[in-house]
Amino acid sequence: MSLNAKVPLAEVHFSDQGPVRHLHLDSVWIQGSMLIDSPQVLVHQYIQRMMAWLLFVDPASVAARRAMQLGLGAGSLTKYCHKVLKMRTTAIEINPKVLLACRGWFKLPPDNARMQVVLADAEREIQDPKWWGQIDALQVDLYDHDAAAPVLDSEAFYANCRRLLTQDGCMSVNLFGRSSSYARSVQKIAAAFGADAVWPFKPTREGNTVVLAQRTASRPARALLTARAESVAGQWGLPAEQWVRVLKPLA
Repeated sequence: MSLNAKVPLAEVHFSDQGPVRHLHLDSVWIQGSMLIDSPQVLVHQYIQRMMAWLLFVDPASVAARRAMQLGLGAGSLTKYCHKVLKMRTTAIEINPKVLLACRGWFKLPPDNARMQVVLADAEREIQDPKWWGQIDALQVDLYDHDAAAPVLDSEAFYANCRRLLTQDGCMSVNLFGRSSSYARSVQKIAAAFGADAVWPFKPTREGNTVVLAQRTASRPARALLTARAESVAGQWGLPAEQWVRVLKPLA
C-alpha cells in the first residue's frame, strides 16, 4: 500500500473465514488473503494472474531474477516470489502496521539476504536510481483502505515503473475499484510502455483486471507461450495454461 505521507495510515485487522485469513484496512474490503494451512498458496485468481509475467521468460531463469512488489498487502506475492520461486524479492510498503500484520498473522518471514521489505512511499522510492533497470518482475497492487481506486495511477507513475525494469522485465498491475476506470488506466499504461507492450486480462469474477506491460515489447509464438505455460503449471502449480487462452496483446 502506498499513500501520500500526509494521509493518516490505516489501522490493520484480520478475519478468518474457514481455512482462509483475510487482511483488512479500516474497512470490510479484503486487501489480501492467506490459506492458513498453506501460507504460500496464492488464494485469489487475480493474485495468480499477477504471476503471468512468467510466460515471457525461460522458466529455468526465474530463480536468478529479481521481483519487486509495490504494496505488501497480505504478503502473498512477496512470500511466493521469495519462498516458491526463490527470487531476490523486495516489497515497498508505507504502513508499518501492515508489515507487522504480515509478520504476525500472515507468516511473512523476517528480512534476509534474498528478501526485504522497505518501509517507504512507493511513488518516491521507485524514483531512486538504485532501482532503475534492476527489476525483472514488478507487481503493482496499490489501494486505499476503501479499495475505491488505485492510489497511484498516472502516466508519470507508470513511466517510473517502466524505468525499474530490466530489458526483458515485466510489470503486472491490479486494476480494481468502484471509482477506477479500467480504460483510462490502460491508456496511461500504454502511453508509458507503448500499446504493443501491454497485455490485459479480462476481469476476474471478483472484478479485478490484471494488466501486464513489458519493458521491451515482444510477440512470443503461441507454441512458445503454451510450452512455457505447461512448464509453469508443472513446476509451480499455477493455472498458466488458462492464462494463455485468455491473455491477448492490446495492440
